[in-house]
Amino acid sequence: MPNTPEREGNLQAPTRHPLDWKSAEFYDEAALYKEQQRIFDICHGCRRCVSLCNAFPTLFDLVDNSESMEIDGVAKADYWKVVEQCYLCDICYMTKCPYVPPHPWNVDFPHVMLRAKAIKHKKGDFTLRDRVLTSTDAVGKLATIPVVVQAVNAANRSAPIRGVMEKTLGIAKQAWLPPYAKRKFRSTCPPSTDWPVRNGQRTPGKVAIFATCFINYNEPAIGHDLLKLLEHFQVPYRLVAKEVCCGMPKLELGDLDTVESFKKVNIPVLAPLAREGYAILTPVPSCTLMFKHEMPLLFPDDADVRAVSEAMFDPFEYFVARERDGLLDKSKAFKRSLGKVSYHIPCHTRVQNMGQKTREALEWVPDTKVNTVERCSGHDGTWGVKREYFDDAMKIGRPVFRRMEEFEPDFVSSDCPIAGRRIEEGIVQGGAERVPRKEHPLTLLRVAYGIE
Repeated sequence: MPNTPEREGNLQAPTRHPLDWKSAEFYDEAALYKEQQRIFDICHGCRRCVSLCNAFPTLFDLVDNSESMEIDGVAKADYWKVVEQCYLCDICYMTKCPYVPPHPWNVDFPHVMLRAKAIKHKKGDFTLRDRVLTSTDAVGKLATIPVVVQAVNAANRSAPIRGVMEKTLGIAKQAWLPPYAKRKFRSTCPPSTDWPVRNGQRTPGKVAIFATCFINYNEPAIGHDLLKLLEHFQVPYRLVAKEVCCGMPKLELGDLDTVESFKKVNIPVLAPLAREGYAILTPVPSCTLMFKHEMPLLFPDDADVRAVSEAMFDPFEYFVARERDGLLDKSKAFKRSLGKVSYHIPCHTRVQNMGQKTREALEWVPDTKVNTVERCSGHDGTWGVKREYFDDAMKIGRPVFRRMEEFEPDFVSSDCPIAGRRIEEGIVQGGAERVPRKEHPLTLLRVAYGIE
């Protein structure tokens, strides 16, 4: 059949339409099914995304095993099986699908999945486990109380207790859970520095740090490494006055009302900083993505949200931009090479469309070789620690574990701290004779500069 403009696909950059999540139609289940059927039918005819995650194989198996072997043969109730397998990484939309807007077919698979999750949540169809796993800020505050933190960490390491957690909460007993720090990041660092501000053409000359739940409660050392690098580069910084969760875990659950409640705390603090000329940095890709891309799609008419989005940077995106503006001496006093580094690009970094800035910065280090792996690690937010998905998550991550290890690296590293742990976990479970050291890229750059 000859190609027509509608059949050729789309070669333009993807255009993301805002999500009309406050309208009554958004929560109309019949309207949802109609849009799912339309999009699923296009996906069935294309199948380009079959290797990305389990959502697409699940969909295609439903079609292929139906009586008609077309989407009209699939029961609407089975559409939820596809929704359960989607963890909203956005990779299909941003990197694979030829039919995303501005193509007239207007395929937005992640947004129709988010709509389904929002309807499910609005109906109260979620578990205690879902609520606990996505309440990162609330749980972190409780778990890091001095008399509580040791007990929580001990429980997470205890095989018998993990067995009980699996039976009662549905958290896979073999899944790694991040330990909680004895002292929170925000309570262990200076609130600001007073280096002179040097503005560049594209990069603001001063930085505001949004710490994130994970850095604040679980791995504050990564946050301290970021501060040490900023001091090394003489970039003045300050911590934001207060913060709550960025909202990404609740977004993945479909709890959009809670996302809005977090937005009402964070945006009034961040927007004045953005307008004062601060670059806003977050050390976790999911949080950067939430403010940079997801929040403007949920609140498209909010000027403060847009201001924050435009000021938001990934740390390595910021460092590379500063270097290109001639305001950062990338070769300044490197003390050691990093040898061989297997570097994993998280999905939530890839979909920011900023290129491989972390790899570029690591390659500043003399005598350092970087092996870059672009594929899902299988953790996927909270999805990969759930009992019913853990085995699938490890299967999804297995090609990453293998490709990271085959390089025989001195270090394995990922911008996403949890993905880095999952990769380490996968290499260990794979029976590797030699397990490389896992470090965050910010830590690696600090080490290369010899900063203590």
